[in-house]
Amino acid sequence: MRIMARSIDPKRFNMRVLSLESLWLTHNRMILKAKGKLKGSLKPFKQGFILYCILNPVHSLEELNERFWRWLEEDYHRRVHASLEGRTPHEMFHAQLENITYLEDPSILDTIFLKREQRKVKADSTITLNKHLYEVPSRFIGSSIDVRLDEHGVYIFEDDKKVAEATPVSMKDNAYVKRVRSPFSVSQVEEQKEERDHV
Repeated sequence: MRIMARSIDPKRFNMRVLSLESLWLTHNRMILKAKGKLKGSLKPFKQGFILYCILNPVHSLEELNERFWRWLEEDYHRRVHASLEGRTPHEMFHAQLENITYLEDPSILDTIFLKREQRKVKADSTITLNKHLYEVPSRFIGSSIDVRLDEHGVYIFEDDKKVAEATPVSMKDNAYVKRVRSPFSVSQVEEQKEERDHV
């Protein structure tokens, strides 16, 4: 059953009623260019798969996934589409197989979708990303580096190749690290100057 949006007062209408009664809410004709939506692409999904699930209720997520893939492969991809000039999506795909280029090295996909950032490495060999401090190899001090990250880690790339991994700096552990005094520290230079003055 369809209800036209014009006949509904949105302030008083409860959307849950639609879902409980298995009703579709349709709106006035939209201008696709202005809205950025592809309304036609959902029509077979709504009229085919969802209607089938309403008539034959699903009892688990696994069953829903299994039904969806079966509907997609056996019904949607095998049905003639008017936009494909009387052919099925399955036939169109197989007619264009020679145009498909396969990757020689599928591991490249792991790096393609990483988030990319540019950072300048500070004098203490650290960079800041998303308000967190990371330590990088000291050879990058003072240079701008290509940093790529995901939920598993932060990686340093040179010429699109992973060369190192940045490690998070633990402020708690860093506070207790024993440091060797630098021969170039200001206090040491002043002590040497005082020694020369006394001699």
